[in-house]
Amino acid sequence: MKVSFPYMGTTVIYKKLLELLGHEVIMPPKPSQRTINLGVKYSPEFACFPLKVIMGSYMEAVEKGAEAIITSGGHGPCRAGFYERVHSRILEEEDYNVEFIVFDSMFRDYKKFFLNVLKVKGSSSWYRLGKSFKLVYTMLKKMDILEKQVQVIRAYELKKGETTKVWEKIQDIFDKAYSSKEIEEAFIQGKALLDGIKQINRIEEKRIRIGIVGEIYVVMEASINMKIEELLGSLGAEVERSQYLTQWINYNALPKFINRTHEIEILKKGERYIPIQIGGHAKQTVGHIVDFSERGFDGVIHLMPFGCLPELISQSIVPKITEDFGIPVLTLSIDEQAGTANNLTRIEAFLDLIKGKKMKKIS
Repeated sequence: MKVSFPYMGTTVIYKKLLELLGHEVIMPPKPSQRTINLGVKYSPEFACFPLKVIMGSYMEAVEKGAEAIITSGGHGPCRAGFYERVHSRILEEEDYNVEFIVFDSMFRDYKKFFLNVLKVKGSSSWYRLGKSFKLVYTMLKKMDILEKQVQVIRAYELKKGETTKVWEKIQDIFDKAYSSKEIEEAFIQGKALLDGIKQINRIEEKRIRIGIVGEIYVVMEASINMKIEELLGSLGAEVERSQYLTQWINYNALPKFINRTHEIEILKKGERYIPIQIGGHAKQTVGHIVDFSERGFDGVIHLMPFGCLPELISQSIVPKITEDFGIPVLTLSIDEQAGTANNLTRIEAFLDLIKGKKMKKIS
């Protein structure tokens, strides 16, 4: 079966799992202006930006020959739970013939989840399925460790852009790894490449750490968020995202009675401001702002798709969190109309204010 998936973050992970299960993987192109134009043209005007970008990405994947699309669902009032219905109907109307396999949490509907696993498993044995999942999960943990190092090193690199090129090379190395031994070798090689990057001397008093929070797609997909991690790094700031795939899998794969993941701690920290589940990542957003503040971060950038109801609620709560914890937060609304130059100016001004505040504390 020729399968594809939404382009988001470290796509080598999704590709690897499907290849190990014997599928022919049709890699969706990295979201470009054409992707966005396609999505905007065929999606409802009021739809949130991720729905539009993913729509365009699906169309490009089907044009390349994809017969099935594997994706995740959503829950609560967030419209992500309806993405598959909207996308499949639009694709059908435009004569794009493709099957959708949507994975919701296994704890919501065991039967549907099991049937989807059977579809993805295909002719592979259960042993091969389990071994493939374990291998890919190990690979994902290793890559998340290295990516977090990348987000720190980038702020101090002597040659601008070198860290990003090294990270792309590391992803290519992992893409060629198909065994536990090869994954470990890729990890060691990746660490060596990062250690080889020449850096300026770090001065602890001038260290700037920025957390990035918000809706998962705009937080994790660099091609639609102005490559904000690279941008902040080039401006001398260390970066840490609120969302990493390892954390997402740990939280969604473990049953409640044994779930002790970091996500649970974050949700508890968000309870003070959003006591009920309102969908999307709204509660995680406010919980992570509190967490970043408690961990001594200097500021937070909140990314939200324009018109995203859960993140609009988070945005309305941000001033209260800033007042309670004294951490500055900059909210950026992302859609097809977003002006890169305008947001760049706002980010630079935000960092200048943080640096000024920090220098005042030092003096």
